[in-house]
Order: sequence, then C-alpha cells, then structure tokens
Amino acid sequence: MHKIASYIAVLFLVFSNGIQAQDISFENYNPTSTLAVPGEIINRAKYPFIDIHGHQYRMADQDLAPVIHAMDTLNMGIMVNLSGRSGANLMKSVKNIKDHYPNRFVVFANIDFDGVGKDNWTENTVEQLRKDIQNGARGLKIYKSLGLRNLDIDGNRITVDDPRLDPIWALCGEMGVPVLIHTADPKPFWDEYDGDNERWLELKTHPRRKRDANNPAPWQVLINEQHHMFQKHPNTTFINAHMGWYANDLKKLGELLDEMPNMNVGIGAIIAELGRQPRFAKAFFIKYQDRILFGKDSWKPEEFPTYFRVLESNDEYFPYHKKYHAYWAMYGLDLPDEVLKKVYYKNALRIVPGLDKSLFPN
Repeated sequence: MHKIASYIAVLFLVFSNGIQAQDISFENYNPTSTLAVPGEIINRAKYPFIDIHGHQYRMADQDLAPVIHAMDTLNMGIMVNLSGRSGANLMKSVKNIKDHYPNRFVVFANIDFDGVGKDNWTENTVEQLRKDIQNGARGLKIYKSLGLRNLDIDGNRITVDDPRLDPIWALCGEMGVPVLIHTADPKPFWDEYDGDNERWLELKTHPRRKRDANNPAPWQVLINEQHHMFQKHPNTTFINAHMGWYANDLKKLGELLDEMPNMNVGIGAIIAELGRQPRFAKAFFIKYQDRILFGKDSWKPEEFPTYFRVLESNDEYFPYHKKYHAYWAMYGLDLPDEVLKKVYYKNALRIVPGLDKSLFPN
C-alpha cells in the first residue's frame, strides 16, 4: 500500500506541474536560450562616450561621487543632465558640478509651460531662458508634456508648433544651444489594444501608457507638429529624442533627416528596435553617421551593456534587458570605429557647446 500511495503522489506532482507549466502566462514565459553562438556581454564601451540623454533629478544637492564611479565603470566621459530645471535650481546644479566635477556633467534648462497665453508670458519665458543659458545651461530639454498635457490659460492643448513658442526656439538658435525634444510616444500606444499590437505586453504591464486614437490628438498629428516646428526654425539645432519614434522605420527616418538638415536623433530607449535589424540599421548609421547621438534616457547603469553590445559587436541572438520592451533577441551592428566614435562622442562635441574635448580621443 505504501508503494502504491507513493506512486500516486508522484503521478499527482507530475500532473500538477504539467498543468502549471501549460498555464504559464506570456508575461512569465521567458525561456533561457539553448542557442550556442560566440559572443559576450560588453560592460565597458570601446570609446569614452557622452550620454546626451541623462537624468539626475537631484543634481542641485546630490553627492555626485557614486554617479561618477558608475560612469567611469561604463567609460562614460560626460553626462548631459536634461533635468536641469530653471532659475535658482539650475544655478545650484551648475554650482554643484563646478565645485566637484566641472568637466563631467552639463545641464540643459527646462521650461514650465503653465501660463501660456498670459500677457508677456512669451517675453518673460524667453528672458528667463536667456538667463539660464548665460548661467550655464548648455541646451534646452522639452518634455513630452508639450503636445500631450500642457494647456494654455483657455484650456486648449498647446501644440508643439504653437507660434507663441517660436521665440523660444529662435533664441536657442541665436545663442547656439541645441533643443532636445521628446514628442509623443511609440505609435502603437495609440493603436488598437489587441493581438496585432506589437506593444501589447508593454501596454498590459503598463496600462497607463495606452491612449485612445485621438488622445489628446492622433499620433501623426503630434509628429507633424514637431516636424513643422523644426522646419520653421532652420537655424536652430534640434535633437529628436528616441529617434523621433521612427527607429522601426529607418527608411522613413532617413527621408525626414534629408528633409530637415537641422534635425539630429538620439538613440535613447529604442536600442531594441536597432538590435533586431542589424544589417539595415548598420547601413543607416553609416549613411547618417553625423546625425546620430548616443543616449540612454533612464539612469540604470546595468542596462548600458545592451547598448554597447548592439553598437559594437557582431554577436547574434542575445537578450534585451526588458522583455516588455522587446520579447525578441538582439543582434550586433558591428559599427566601424569612425562611425562609433561619432555616435559616442564626436557628434555631441560638435552640437553641444563647451564640452571638454580633452576627455576624448581624436
């Protein structure tokens, strides 16, 4: 009897485990690849690089030593902190940098769009931005709230190409500082939430990212507003964050770069798109090597090796660091050294004023 009972218990466990395995959700299905191919993780960039899309939200008073330690481990020469804010806060960040690591960080200013439409709002905002640049800001960062959430005093959506903002972009051109702008989000966030949506997993795990087709405007309307703004200000240099959400359509992005010579692109948060089309992406990087800048976006040092491996190696079929961003594998672009140098630091040195060139090879 004891043997029979033990046998039944074993069968029950096997049966139960089989049911559990069959019931596993797609969110939890993340198998370890059995593919054996050459390649290894790259924890340190081949060349010192500039992160054009960094965020340190407490730079005004934070201890920067731990950040510097992580930067040195990664071979990051300079971090561009896009969260510099304005006025006294920006001045405190600039002072903290100057007092401790004067050549390793720079800050971009930000604008508060609350109050657009009030008398003298444009004039006052332009004057404050001028002071911020004079006080050490090396550029202007525009968050995606412009076009999505910012309203004027009458409750109307402020479009990205609102003419009341034109003097802001013109001032940046006049003072020789770039504008790094994030507009909208990936187009699938506006599409139907169904099995055909490639971002289904991300939208399920982050449901607040889903938008209705017209919330607050169609995706293409927002993108067209941004491009119209670029075209209105040919003397201002723009860095389109996240490759303008066209990293999944590099042919179209190339056409846009040809149309707008004052537009550059950063690769923050879209490396997964590049890593699944290595041959086409490599050709794109070679053709537009003077227009692409390295950027990561979120400050998570453990995620940088994916970027290094995609850009530098010829490795095949290696994992991305966030399944909900990319449930597919990555492949290396194996960029030529000169292209890699431009993406890592040369383009940023040319576009952002006042960076310490001595930190980087020729």
